[in-house]
Amino acid sequence: MTDQPPRRPLLRVTTRTAEIIRRCYPGQRPEDVMDRAMRMLANADGHLLPDGRIKRGGREAPRRRP
Repeated sequence: MTDQPPRRPLLRVTTRTAEIIRRCYPGQRPEDVMDRAMRMLANADGHLLPDGRIKRGGREAPRRRP
């Protein structure tokens, strides 16, 4: 058996998401665009520590509804 590098996870996106990536980020690898987007979303949602590591247990406290 030949040693092969591990396969990257497959992420399926919607047609709309693929179109946004193609039109708004031409020349960039879709994987790189999605990586940045997921990190920005996780940071905005409070799931990341300042150094980029994932917090244990997610948010410190749930958001309150107005």
